[in-house]
Amino acid sequence: MTDDLKVLIVEDDPDIVLGCEQALQLEGIATESAPSAEKARARLGRDFRGVVVSDIRLPQMDGMAFLQEIMRTDPELPVVLITGHGDISMAVQAMKDGAHDFIQKPFTPEQLVGAVRRALDKRRLVLEVRDLRSQLAQRDAIERLVMGRAPNMRQLREVLSGLAASSVDVLIHGETGTGKELVARCLHEASPRSKGHFVAINCGGLPDTLFDSEMFGNEAGAFTGAGKRRIGKLEHASGGTLFLDEIESMPMAMQIKLLRVLQERVLERLGSNTLIPIDCRVVAATKVDLLDLCKQGKFREDLYYRLSIATVDLPPLRERREDVPLLFEHFLMLSAARHQLPVPELAPGQLQQLLGYHWPGNVRELRNVAERAVLGIAASAAPFAAKAGEGAEPAPVQALAAAVDAFERTLIAEALRQHGGNLTRTAEALRVPKTTLHDKIRRHGLGS
Repeated sequence: MTDDLKVLIVEDDPDIVLGCEQALQLEGIATESAPSAEKARARLGRDFRGVVVSDIRLPQMDGMAFLQEIMRTDPELPVVLITGHGDISMAVQAMKDGAHDFIQKPFTPEQLVGAVRRALDKRRLVLEVRDLRSQLAQRDAIERLVMGRAPNMRQLREVLSGLAASSVDVLIHGETGTGKELVARCLHEASPRSKGHFVAINCGGLPDTLFDSEMFGNEAGAFTGAGKRRIGKLEHASGGTLFLDEIESMPMAMQIKLLRVLQERVLERLGSNTLIPIDCRVVAATKVDLLDLCKQGKFREDLYYRLSIATVDLPPLRERREDVPLLFEHFLMLSAARHQLPVPELAPGQLQQLLGYHWPGNVRELRNVAERAVLGIAASAAPFAAKAGEGAEPAPVQALAAAVDAFERTLIAEALRQHGGNLTRTAEALRVPKTTLHDKIRRHGLGS
């Protein structure tokens, strides 16, 4: 949290120190003081939870030298300098060197408080961004990448944990925006192959004429314009993971060649007769029913069965609505850290809008809405559009009992998350007896 910020006053004149402390403390701002830069130095560090107000004229190390030392330790720590009448040119130079602001003697309490509040606002934002980055960096690979507390997501993590240690090829099926590449990266990072390359190819984005060379590579002179040897994606992925997105778009001729590689684990570059052994795991992804394409003659059945030894089905967001608040908060944190902006609070009723929206674009759409919320343009984006339902299909109608049951489960899951799983505090927040809450948690399958 950043509500414990304080002001370190570095000043050798006790009368000025007293005046500064009184002015700030009357405004509810915590203070401490040091009579010299040397004494203040021991209280500072890169994550000092506050700002510095320092006189330029100090015994031994002066304020300018102290500023330079602070900037070397933490260039994002705001320093407000107190200047005398003859120190203006020094103050201007200090601003160029990284000082946040300066105030000139004699100054009013309002001038001091204004400068300090601006510095505290900046420090609060910096520390919040650092806290967010730290939280994100601490998450376990699978838990961090495949987030969610819904039963189908817990099952997905169990499946991925089992597959990660093996080298079996995997077929991922899911609607657009459900995170197929994210799951493929998760399998790679949680596997012994994580030290190798993760190589991704969008099969729908490659022209047929380039597919062969892109996948298998080529020798110099293999075709017009091939001036030098080129290593293909399959060879580059050896020792790691090859991710083939939109596998249904792969040309039939390439399907035949890929099948041979998967069966024999060797390839030939274009223009070469040399067999090159490869050792890569292939993770393919599709948003369509490949077996149906096989029946239509648009996808090779033998390749389908070779790829689908292990299959992973990703649930759409509408089937895991209880995860929407968690994911939305996560994406808000990511976006806030990236743009160095504060995490916005949801307006009343917006959580219900998030839970009630049907999310045709799935997690990708949710992430876009979160980013717009951070940037302050959420009002123009579904599900916060001014005209409800505009530009989107209505969510399917549910039976009343099922809808009430799903909403109750979502509210309980979110309350448990907010209170760290503490049943007593969760029951108090939801205003239900603890025994009733326990029964509902068990009925909804929300227990750990």
